[in-house]
Amino acid sequence: MAIRGRVRFAAVTSDFIAVLANPYAGRGRHRGLLPGVVRALGAAGHPVRLLEAGSGTAAEEACHRAVAEGAAALVAVGGDGTVHRALQAAAGASVGFGVVAAGTGNDFASAVGVPGDPIAAATGISAALAAGRDHRVDAALAVDAAGRERWFCAVLAAGFDALVNERANRMAWPRGPRRYDLAIVLELARLRARTYTLEIDGEVLTVTAEIVAVGNAASYGGGMRILPDADPADGLLDVIYARPLGRGGLTRLKPRLRHGTHVTDARVTVLRARHVRVAAEGIIGYADGERLGPLPLDLKCVPGAIRLLR
Repeated sequence: MAIRGRVRFAAVTSDFIAVLANPYAGRGRHRGLLPGVVRALGAAGHPVRLLEAGSGTAAEEACHRAVAEGAAALVAVGGDGTVHRALQAAAGASVGFGVVAAGTGNDFASAVGVPGDPIAAATGISAALAAGRDHRVDAALAVDAAGRERWFCAVLAAGFDALVNERANRMAWPRGPRRYDLAIVLELARLRARTYTLEIDGEVLTVTAEIVAVGNAASYGGGMRILPDADPADGLLDVIYARPLGRGGLTRLKPRLRHGTHVTDARVTVLRARHVRVAAEGIIGYADGERLGPLPLDLKCVPGAIRLLR
């Protein structure tokens, strides 16, 4: 993810609004709205600073610096990937966190009631900051086998969809959405159920599955309601797994994800827990659409970890 911008306020000023904006989010369709978003954010009188970064790693570093320098708010302008980068500095911190939905997938924004209109979202963030008002929202903390920690706020994919993401990211052709479509076809051709070890609040389950996901929000992938009843403020993670469906069953189940009706299938199990551990061979976990790393992953819900400005 390439994130670029110009620093509008060069002086180091405490109590400012730091903005991480991805001009390529949503295939660039909201790029012209950024000046209006900045004006709306600054309406409450706080200076606004656009963070400059040329990569996802640099974006996270810029967010951490802004929080350390005393930012009153950190605002992500983009899709779930941009939110995920900014979240690494905002979760568990005292800084207010704002989201302006401007991506192809805005699953976290949808889950927490962020307006779809970017100017309305920015105006709401400014008003909440001026009033000293925030909404506490949960976040999930993932820890890998090496002890590395990553926050996520929507859904961790650890089954077929994770395999598709990994394959698509390795492909140089075709570009755009067709690459993902081709990755689906290729992964369906080599589909096989895998053995997972799931630890759900201390209870260990061994399951054979093709779909496994853990989340704090209802949807991923731009509106696929994989966990339709997930509540981002209930202190729990939702867990889903599906017994082997085969190519035909998986293909038929996929359209139902848009409406969340797949959970009525007898082969689908949904659980809730505060602490989840997911282990399986050959799976790279993806959270908020971003590559997290190989399973096993240890996941816990951290209640109220995000001070959402809305």
